[in-house]
Amino acid sequence: QVQLAESGGGSVQAGGSLKLSCVASQLTFSNYYMGWFRQAPGKEREGVAAISPGIGRTTYTDSVKGRFTISRDNAKNTLYLEMNSLKPEDTAMYYCAAGPTPSGLWRVPEQFTYWGQGAQVTVSS
Repeated sequence: QVQLAESGGGSVQAGGSLKLSCVASQLTFSNYYMGWFRQAPGKEREGVAAISPGIGRTTYTDSVKGRFTISRDNAKNTLYLEMNSLKPEDTAMYYCAAGPTPSGLWRVPEQFTYWGQGAQVTVSS
């Protein structure tokens, strides 16, 4: 059974940093397109960043460009999201997701097959 397990969430003040990790098991991690999504209360799930298999091409939603960095370590079956200069509007539950390389927009949640349980990130002003 495929499992994605996030860790590293927490509470920080605005301007602070956090690094999320997502460990994958029971799947050939290196073959999968990986993404981070977030969902705040009352809002739709939003694509934050994604990274391709192979050369590891990355993409970000505009609101996190220059502040967040997605990376992967295929030897450790682990996906990362380094978050700097955090803002209150970054407060959300963060989910990692795995799927085939999307045929459409990467930020569409339905393109991903497997999901973690989420890690809460809270940024106070």
